[in-house]
Amino acid sequence: QVQLVESGGGLVQPGGSLRLSCVVSGLTLDSYTIAWFRQAPGKQREGVSSFTPVDGTKAYAKSMKGLLTISRESAKNTVYLQMNSLRTEDTAIYYCATMRKKIAVNTSPLNPLTYDYWGQGTQVTVSS
Repeated sequence: QVQLVESGGGLVQPGGSLRLSCVVSGLTLDSYTIAWFRQAPGKQREGVSSFTPVDGTKAYAKSMKGLLTISRESAKNTVYLQMNSLRTEDTAIYYCATMRKKIAVNTSPLNPLTYDYWGQGTQVTVSS
C-alpha cells in the first residue's frame, strides 16, 4: 500500500519561508517521479515542482522558479520542498504525489493527471 504524508505547512508572513516534507511508504523514491502540487480555493490543481530520480531532472513552476528547491533524502524516503519569498497568492493546500510507473515520454512532470498516488495535503497560508 502506497502512502504519502505531507507536513510542514502553516501560517507565514509575506516574504517568509517554509519547508514542506513528504514521507513516502510502500515504494521507493529511487525509480519514480515525485512532485508537489497546490490547489487554492476555486482554482485548478497546479504543478509546483517535480523530481525524476532516473535522470535527476527537476522541474519548477515558471511563476515560482528561483524561489523553490526540491530535494530528496533517500535514507528517509522523503522529499522536501523549500519555499522562499512566499507571497499571499501562494496560499493553497500543497499535495505530494508520485507515479505507479516510470514517467512516459512526452509527459509533463507537472501534469497532475500523470500521477497515481496522492497525499492528503498540507495547508500553506501566507498572510500579514
